[in-house]
Amino acid sequence: MPVSDSVDRETDAEPSGDEPADGLPINELFYSLQGEGILAGVPSMFVRTSGCNLRCWFCDSYHTSWEPTHAWMSLEEIVAEIEASDADHVVLTGGEPLLHDDSVALLEALDDRRYHTTVETNGTIYRDAPIDLVSVSPKLASSTPTPERDPSGEGEWAERHEADRIDIDALARLVAEYDFQLKFVVTDADDMPEILELLADLRAAADIPIPDEDVLLMPEGATRERLAETRGRVADLAMEYGFRYTPRLHVDLWNDAPET
Repeated sequence: MPVSDSVDRETDAEPSGDEPADGLPINELFYSLQGEGILAGVPSMFVRTSGCNLRCWFCDSYHTSWEPTHAWMSLEEIVAEIEASDADHVVLTGGEPLLHDDSVALLEALDDRRYHTTVETNGTIYRDAPIDLVSVSPKLASSTPTPERDPSGEGEWAERHEADRIDIDALARLVAEYDFQLKFVVTDADDMPEILELLADLRAAADIPIPDEDVLLMPEGATRERLAETRGRVADLAMEYGFRYTPRLHVDLWNDAPET
């Protein structure tokens, strides 16, 4: 179920006053296979919220960030759509779903109904909610929309994105309090020193074990053509450093089609 109501990007998908009191800006709500991470291949219901506090130049959910679109749905409506599917797993994704207060209420409702939940987050926001797996994707410097890479052509987001893309305190709380996977979007070997430095900082701040097997390297690319350029390099890096490689199964299967 794609949606298309336009959102003012400067409000980051905040309600205008006419929406349900308990609801979320939903960009897509669909049944598919989890394409990434340790649960790749698991049939899941995806709840994709609109709005993000970052602007990765390669964002594969352009209409949740650079040009966010959505329909406001009440929590009751969202849960009803999920219950109508055959899914036991629900993926709350975005954009950045933890921007929204009512993401917690949705997760509580799903927990009451015994769904397994994964939250896909950039790791800059902590929420206290019943989450079975936090899939944290910290954004590297290579994600910053520099003027030559800014898809909007306006050059307004580079400084803000660079300043906000890493929050060690939020990351430390997420990995300390939830089952987690750390998923890094990697283009080539130039990204590895930053990943290693970030892991060292995070391990010190969280003061808990962060095994290399919970660190996933994922090739950058939202199309089959682009993945063909990056996945071999990233697979080699995973073997070299002892981290886990994760595919982008949905891209391999359906390219860049919506609702996948």
